[in-house]
Amino acid sequence: MIDVQQIRELIQLMVENDLSEIRVREGETTISLRKGPAGFHIAGGFTPAAMPAAMPPTVSQALQLAAPPSAEKAQDEGLIPIVSPMVGTFYASSDPDSPPYVSVGTDIGPDSPVCIIEAMKVFNEIKADVSGTIERVLVKNEDPVEYGQPLFLVRPPG
Repeated sequence: MIDVQQIRELIQLMVENDLSEIRVREGETTISLRKGPAGFHIAGGFTPAAMPAAMPPTVSQALQLAAPPSAEKAQDEGLIPIVSPMVGTFYASSDPDSPPYVSVGTDIGPDSPVCIIEAMKVFNEIKADVSGTIERVLVKNEDPVEYGQPLFLVRPPG
């Protein structure tokens, strides 16, 4: 079954790692993504059995959903990213019953804890290292994160 979220994740993987082409095969379904001058192109050997009954209107529309809108890019100008210092699993709070350390609108300072990243059974509290207001949370609780991956966007004071 073709999963639009999986296509979005593959596109993000391509963008983050500056890849021009990627091919994924799962059972009888093959997804091939290739980035060219006009953007992303998807092709693949989709068998009728592998296609979901309710496909998105077009693959290009699904890919447009994966790309951030230009208005969002303009809003992100001037924001400072807080990036992951390691590979691991992102946790928004210290335990499942606690509220997240930060959310959109939270004012933070350089020593403010913003999340926990678990790597090899070690839970590492991540500090903001910047001052400002959380404008966007870019990952979900329990998402895997990579070294250098933006986790939050912060609007600096002033």
